Amino acid sequence: MTTEVRRLRNYINGEFRDAADGRTIDVVSPVTEEVYATSPLSGQADVDAAMEAAAAAFPAWRDTTP
Repeated sequence: MTTEVRRLRNYINGEFRDAADGRTIDVVSPVTEEVYATSPLSGQADVDAAMEAAAAAFPAWRDTTP
């Protein structure tokens, strides 16, 4: 059975992004052992970007009720 390989991306600051350095890792089904997706292999630059975006968004969101 051939499955279409999905391309996953990071979601940072309202947009989907590849890893800053372009690295990816295969996501493998433990049942079929087939690759069913590729995921960004995020590094420090990606974490820093996510943290900066979260810190910038916090003041507007902190008083939002659930």
